[in-house]
Amino acid sequence: MKNNIGSKRLVVGAGYGLGEFLAQRATAVVMAVYTVVLLVAFLTGNNFSYEGWAGLFAQTWFKLFTLATLIGLFYHAWIGVVSIYQDYIKNIAVRFILHTASAIWLVACAVWSVQILWSV
Repeated sequence: MKNNIGSKRLVVGAGYGLGEFLAQRATAVVMAVYTVVLLVAFLTGNNFSYEGWAGLFAQTWFKLFTLATLIGLFYHAWIGVVSIYQDYIKNIAVRFILHTASAIWLVACAVWSVQILWSV
């Protein structure tokens, strides 16, 4: 019988998921910072009208920050959904269909978000 305990343990797949784990944490930090910036802009702003918000989103730095946050949000969602599918959907064909449908949906949401963001 093979000794598979301690330092002689056979480690298979070590490190899988670490990149995704770190990416989700990084995207969460970006989204949290964006939320704080948005709250500060809202709480310190004088113009609570459409023009005020349009003025905020008309600034290039804010559009880029919003775009980076949205890309982070969609990537964060993709990692989470894929993890759920891999853990709970055992049928490979069903998992492939769900992966494909989720990817199409998230890309469509990203394109739509860019269209809305850059139309302001």
